[in-house]
Amino acid sequence: MLKKTILIENKTSLSTKNQQLVLKTELKEKTIPIEDIGFLVLDHPEIYISIPSMNLLVENNTSVIICNKNHLPNGMFLNLNSHHIQQEIFKNQINASLPLKKQLWQQTITEKITNQGILLQKITSKKNNFDFLASKVLSGDSSNMEGVAANFYWKVFFEQDFKRERFGDYPNNFLNYGYAILRAATARALSGSGLLNTLGIHHKSKYNAFALADDIMEPFRPIVDEKVAEIMQNFDNQELNTTIKSELLQLLTRTVYFKDEKSPLMVALQKTASSLQQCYTGERKKIKYPKLWN
Repeated sequence: MLKKTILIENKTSLSTKNQQLVLKTELKEKTIPIEDIGFLVLDHPEIYISIPSMNLLVENNTSVIICNKNHLPNGMFLNLNSHHIQQEIFKNQINASLPLKKQLWQQTITEKITNQGILLQKITSKKNNFDFLASKVLSGDSSNMEGVAANFYWKVFFEQDFKRERFGDYPNNFLNYGYAILRAATARALSGSGLLNTLGIHHKSKYNAFALADDIMEPFRPIVDEKVAEIMQNFDNQELNTTIKSELLQLLTRTVYFKDEKSPLMVALQKTASSLQQCYTGERKKIKYPKLWN
C-alpha cells in the first residue's frame, strides 16, 4: 500500500480519535487515517503532538520526522517492535561475518557508482568511465572507488562551480533535505524488516543511530541529485521554501524498476530491506536493489 507523506509547517495541534490523526489549527480541523500515513514531517516550533498520537503512529510504522530551526530534518521516531521475530533477526545481523559485510558493501558501492554514471550521462549527454570504476570496486571497497567516483561526479554534475558539503552553499541545502528524507524512508523500511538501524554494514560511528540506513541509501542518492537538478532548472529560488520541500518529498513516490515490476520508491525500499534481512539469514547472497531508470 502506498502511504501518504504529510508535511506540517504551521502551528498545529495533533491528537487522535478513532484511529484517525486529528490536525487542528486556528482556522480548521481535519482528520487522516493513521494507517494511511507513512511519513509525518513536523517543521514548526509550535506543533503539539499527544503521546497517544505518537504511539499510534509508531505502532503503524509511521516515520515521524522533526526539523530543526533551519527547517532540515533533525531526528525521527521509528517502531522498535515492527517484526514478529525481531530478536532472531537482530541475532543474525549482529553475528554477520566480516566477509559477508564486505561483500554487501562492495555490491552497494558498485550500484551507487553505476547509478551515478547513468545519471551523469543523462545530465551532460556525454559518455563517462563510471562503468569501469564500478567494475574496479573490491571487497569492502578497499581501493575507495566511491571516493574516486564522487570526486569526478561533483566536479561536472552542476554547471556552476560546486563543492559538495554538508553545511555548504546552495544547492547543498536542497541536497541535504532530499538526503535526509531518503535516509528517513530507508530507516523506516529497515525497521519494518526487523533490522537494527544502529548496526551498519560499513558506517560504524558510535554516534550514528542510523548507520545501516546510511549504508543502504547510498545507491539511491542519485535520484535526489536528479531531482535537485530538475528543481534548479524549473525554480528560480535558492531558499528551501515550502514549494521546494514539497517537490523533494515527491521522491518517495517516484517510480523505480525491478526485473519484473516497477514500484514507488517507498515500496521499493521495503523490498530492498527485506532482501538484506535474507542476506543475513543466508537465504540470499545479494541485496535486491532496483534500477533507478528504465
